[in-house]
Amino acid sequence: MNITSAYGKKQVLCGVNLSASAGQCVGIVGTNGCGKSTLLNILAGLRKADGGEIYFDGSRAQGRKIFCNYVGYVPQENNLIPELSVMDNLRLWYRDASALRQSVEQGFLKALGIDSICRMRVGKLSGGMKKRVSIGCALAGNPPILILDEPDAALDLPGKADIRRYLDMYKQMGGTILLATHDEADLALCDKVFALNRGMSSEIDSGLRGDALLGAII
Repeated sequence: MNITSAYGKKQVLCGVNLSASAGQCVGIVGTNGCGKSTLLNILAGLRKADGGEIYFDGSRAQGRKIFCNYVGYVPQENNLIPELSVMDNLRLWYRDASALRQSVEQGFLKALGIDSICRMRVGKLSGGMKKRVSIGCALAGNPPILILDEPDAALDLPGKADIRRYLDMYKQMGGTILLATHDEADLALCDKVFALNRGMSSEIDSGLRGDALLGAII
């Protein structure tokens, strides 16, 4: 990879390298401002890297189409339209109406619990419910890679537990997860963890917690 990126004269990523396989969850940790969100935006195809290359299944990622085919992205901030129902929000992402209906009735959207809230207006949902719908939107087209930027930020404990359970289910189904987080509990999902520090990445022990984890990221 060797991903580099800068904002003007400020170099944010100075050569980031990481890899993930099918059925793996890779955690990305670091202090605020270390470049986690910038890296995820690049990996999702939303920002162009200044240098380096990204490969999916051995093929170099070139053009928006390949990112759309491989990646589902869940940003930290809510990207739903609050005035619309859950189902109407989903329809904006799913091109195939029959595939959407099938997923709600017996697929991953049902597993997310979306079947019971389809008619609700998004503005009336709890934070945890909104995050479930955001994940459901990101999974339109059945992407093999799911990228999440602090997926349980600002959620209560039951909401956090729900999101982790759904992500584990996605991983068990063979999906690949890239997860930027500040929450140590999320690291239990991770098979590998990379720390970002001064624009560089390094793989660290996925079992690190507390002071040991802090020492690895600063």
